[in-house]
Order: sequence, then structure tokens, then C-alpha cells
Amino acid sequence: MASSAAAAAPARAGLAPQNGIFGSNSKPPFAGFMLKTAQQVGSLSLRVRGSVASSPRKLFSPKAAAGAATKSGDRVRIAVLGASGYTGAEIVRILANHPQFEIKVMTADRKAGEQFGSVFPHLISQDLPSLVAVKDADFSGVDAVFCCLPHGTTQEIIKGLPRHLKIVDLSADFRLRDINEYAEWYGHSHRAPELQEEAVYGLTELHRDDIRNARLVENPGCYPTSIQLPLVPLVKAKLIKLTNIIIDAKSGVSGAGRGAKEANLYTEIAESIHAYGITSHRHVPEIEQGLTDAAESKVTISFTPHLMCMKRGMQSTMYVELASGVTANDLYEHLKSTYEGEEFVKLLHGSKAPHTSHVAGSNYCIMNVFEDRIPGRAIIISVVSTLSYHAEAFSKITPLTYMMRSLYVLCFNSADR
Repeated sequence: MASSAAAAAPARAGLAPQNGIFGSNSKPPFAGFMLKTAQQVGSLSLRVRGSVASSPRKLFSPKAAAGAATKSGDRVRIAVLGASGYTGAEIVRILANHPQFEIKVMTADRKAGEQFGSVFPHLISQDLPSLVAVKDADFSGVDAVFCCLPHGTTQEIIKGLPRHLKIVDLSADFRLRDINEYAEWYGHSHRAPELQEEAVYGLTELHRDDIRNARLVENPGCYPTSIQLPLVPLVKAKLIKLTNIIIDAKSGVSGAGRGAKEANLYTEIAESIHAYGITSHRHVPEIEQGLTDAAESKVTISFTPHLMCMKRGMQSTMYVELASGVTANDLYEHLKSTYEGEEFVKLLHGSKAPHTSHVAGSNYCIMNVFEDRIPGRAIIISVVSTLSYHAEAFSKITPLTYMMRSLYVLCFNSADR
């Protein structure tokens, strides 16, 4: 039942109250396997599962398992390259709790020979292989690979992997289809242009069918995920103008990776917030690529990210101009209709604003739409939980559990919801 505060949302919000914080179409997808702590989002108890890769209703169905085309029956055998970073550790945590995935190989050149539990003690109870150098990895008993290496190194490594492997890459090395644009934003030429031609962008809600037929899936960036999920459907439906899209985004510190960096020391970031990558963040061309595809014409955005003194989590606040005759409520209803069947994209209603704490450690993207005080404009707020890795300070890469879902669609040729 919606709270009285939600039901009494100001009329200018333009969003009709519905039953439940996520609206009347929402079904609790959280019952079943490995329930963990409950978080209160308005009046709804949101549960974060130990493995947040997918919904228990579909993930553990016999039909999905029977359809898995793997060498070991209904289990996909996984290699994690770059397992000693934050991204690798989060993937291992998810996979280790998942009955349909088995970790066979984990690489970490600097920590080769060590037990994973000595690197990440919170995973010491898991039965995992020892870390090995990439050059010593044996892929003969592996079906699929997560590549968690820094950008610029991944292209040549993936180029050398056996062709039978399904691959999900986190490095950002295959996100931009235009290799010239890649060179412009990443500072060096693309080292595997032939692989770029076959890479599929791995945001499952928008590209699920393409992922099913892919060998190489490039996982989306975290900022682009939180931005494209609300904006792409609105652009496609021509509900918002393509000009003057302004995005103010904020992210936690773990996105900068595990390496020691002066700029990320507690004394440098505590009690502070600051913008970075102003006009030059590498997620800009990725976001514009997705919006341009949706609009079928060039879209340019104004995007500024900010670093927050928190471990993880991301909020993107988007300011958009409404198309002629369109209201903020029209945006809300279209997003509600678009994601009605999606397990992991949820809309709040009324005046409820998404918080990063609502999605911490989970696979959810929670959003809401608000009518701006300026006539003809709307504000969209979207939050995701992100923990990512990169060799460079402040370069955010991916919401990890989105990548898990890409691999599930890729390997099981089924829905990930």
C-alpha cells in the first residue's frame, strides 16, 4: 500500500499515485534463493539477494538450465581475468553463490600463486582455484570469460583467447563502435578492430536479442547504464527534445579501482564532493552513441560527473526538455510501460526520490520522473549500485551485476529476468 505521503504528492509532479512504491504492476521478485538484508524503499521492503545476478523465477528454472549449451551440462565454467581487482572480486562473489556457474580459472599476474581468500578474506570460505598469471591460464575446460583488466590491455588478450569462449569484457575497450572515436577518447589506436566489428553492447534491457547471438559482449559503463535506461526509451518515442540534455551524475570512490592513489586517500576525499572529467569523461561518447542510435540522428549532451565520499553507488540526475504537447506524466507512463516486464528496472511514484542506498549491492536501477518548475522541462533521477575497476583514477566502468546478466543471456540463450 502506498504511503500517505506518496498519495499526497504535489500535483505539479504530474505522476499519478499507484498501489505500492513501484506502482501496481510491480511483483516482489525477491522471494526464494539466498535472501539477505531487507531495505525499506518507501513502504516496500526491498531485499538484496546474496547473488543478485538474476531473478530466481527465471534463473533457476529447469527449462533454462536444459537449454544451456555448455560442455559440462547445466553449469557454465568460468574464467575471471584480473580477479584481484574490485571488479574481479565482485564477480567472484556473485558467481560463487550461483548454482549454474562454476569458476575454473582466476588470473592476477601480480598475485599469481596466491589463494583468493588471502587477497579477499571475505571470500575465504569459497572453494576457488588459486590465482595464476594470464600467460599460464588453461582455457581448455572453460566455457566463458569475464575480462576485468584495465582498458588498453584487454584488446590484445581477448584477441588471443580460444574462439570457443563466450566473453564479457569490462574494460571499455569495445564500447565505442567507431575505432577512430575510441582513439580520440582513449589516447591510443584500437588494437583489435576486427573484434570491435563483432562486439555487442551488453545493456540487456536494450540489446537482449543481440546478446543472445554474440560471442563477445562489451559490458556498459556505469554512468551510461544509469542514463541510457531512462533516456533511450524517451528518445525513441520522441517524447523529449534532443537538445539541452543536461546530466549531473555522482558516484562512489570504488569506481577508481583498488590501486593506491593519492587523490583517493580518505584525507583527500572525506567531507568533500568534487567534479572531475569535466567535458572530457570517457563515458560521454558511449552515452551519446546510445542516444544517437535511439534518435537516428546525432545527440550531444552536457555531462558532469562528481566524486562522492562513499564506497559505492551512483545517481544520475537528468534535465530534459519535453516535446511539444508532452507532460512529465507522459514520460513516466512510457517508462513504466517500457519496463513493465523487466525484473531489475523499477519506477517509484509520486514525489519519491531514488536513493543510492535503495540499490546498494543489488542489480536494480530505480528511477522516477518529476515535473520541473520551469515549464516544458522534466527532471529524471536514476540510481544504480556500482563497484568497478580501472587502472586510472576516477574512471568508472560498470555495474557488475549487469554484466552477469549479459553472460546469462549469452550462455543460456534465455531471458535474464
